[in-house]
Amino acid sequence: MASTDISELRGKSAAELQEVLIGLRQDQFKYRMQKNTGQLGQTHLLSAVKKDIARVKTLINEKAGS
Repeated sequence: MASTDISELRGKSAAELQEVLIGLRQDQFKYRMQKNTGQLGQTHLLSAVKKDIARVKTLINEKAGS
């Protein structure tokens, strides 16, 4: 999932957001390993996934608070 749309994520439940978060963390791990082995040509993907993880975690916290 590259550069997720926040309006899509707001419509999901907390359980669905947890699944999205797991997928993003797997992507982040994959990109980190590719970067360290010199195989990642698009280094901007690392920061994009990091920001997406922050967005999802923020929505999870908002849903937990309400």
